[in-house]
Amino acid sequence: MPAYFFAHGAGPCFFMDWTHGPVDTWDGLGQWLRSLASDAQALAGRPSAIVVVSAHWEAAPLRVNGLHHGGLLYDYGGFPPHTYSLRYPAPGSEPWAGRLVTLLRAGGIEAQLDDERGLDHGVFIPLMLAYPEADIPVVQLSLHPSLDPAFHLAVGRAIAPLRDQGVLLLGSGMSYHNRPGSDPGARALAQDFDTWLTEAVCQRTGQDRERLLCQWAQAPGARQAHPREEHLLPLMVIAGAAGQASGQATFAEPIGEIPVSCYRFGA
Repeated sequence: MPAYFFAHGAGPCFFMDWTHGPVDTWDGLGQWLRSLASDAQALAGRPSAIVVVSAHWEAAPLRVNGLHHGGLLYDYGGFPPHTYSLRYPAPGSEPWAGRLVTLLRAGGIEAQLDDERGLDHGVFIPLMLAYPEADIPVVQLSLHPSLDPAFHLAVGRAIAPLRDQGVLLLGSGMSYHNRPGSDPGARALAQDFDTWLTEAVCQRTGQDRERLLCQWAQAPGARQAHPREEHLLPLMVIAGAAGQASGQATFAEPIGEIPVSCYRFGA
């Protein structure tokens, strides 16, 4: 299976009737997310399961949620009432969650099952667009609160065998995660970082790509783009799982004048 890192937007942004500002701000990204399933199926067929690493769950040791008895976590605030009744009844999978924990432990990474937590909006919002039928088992994997890029690349390497077993690996975050403001200098720094990130992801593979990603904070505009890097780290997991597979920017458009990129690895 290919593996993807994508921007999941702002809260339930794709399910809003926007009346202020540019009403089409999220349309391009929403269309891309709706095309993800057909893109993946054209490359490798229907997934056996979907594993999502979301920017909105940090836990030590790593947690794997295979049954999500907690339903959905509406972990956003200030949105209209209807956005707190969105539904995504995808099944979980105890066997796939167990397989994930086994692979992580075999890679020297401590991990444990957590079946009580619900799926956060970094999971269910994009999946409502990409797989609206909600008929494929979904497993969520947490980030580690150390926010160490090398650690998260190692997580990706450990779970990479899932790709050969028909599991679709998704990293749900943002390539840019900050308030852009109206300063032209800030927008220029955002472009600088997006250019650097796309070159690192798409022009390098394997250890060379991982070396650059470990040094992401030294890139131009890095801390402007990510004052805290939790929304970038799902990319590290997916890049680690990609190994020698090449990366491709399959979405690269401005959102509110800030460049945002999504990447596919493999095929």
